[in-house]
Amino acid sequence: QVQPVESGGGLVQAGGSLRVSCTAVRRTFSRSAVGWFRQAPGQEREFVAAISRSGGERLYADSVSGRFSVSRDNDKNTVTLQMERLKPEDTAVYFCATRSTILTVSPDVQAGWYEHWGQGTQVTVSS
Repeated sequence: QVQPVESGGGLVQAGGSLRVSCTAVRRTFSRSAVGWFRQAPGQEREFVAAISRSGGERLYADSVSGRFSVSRDNDKNTVTLQMERLKPEDTAVYFCATRSTILTVSPDVQAGWYEHWGQGTQVTVSS
């Protein structure tokens, strides 16, 4: 299974926390950069965060910087997006995307750079 699979998400009140995770087949996942994107109804898909293959480089959108944290555990074949101090405007379907890279390649903020996409998981933040 090359396609990543998201889990977690759900409904939370504004100011609360939530965690979403992404996993895929270990052989490819541990050699891949991973990006998180989100799409709200009627809006375009937007970049949220990304992490390099080694986990040494992380990128964040300005809108989530300081509130969201991306991490990975290649032994457990998982990338986690921890979301804190959630706002109603964070409500969206969150997608995980992967791209196989060599060790030194930085992740990208462009959706078109990624090769494989999950089906998404809904995150809803109530006011």
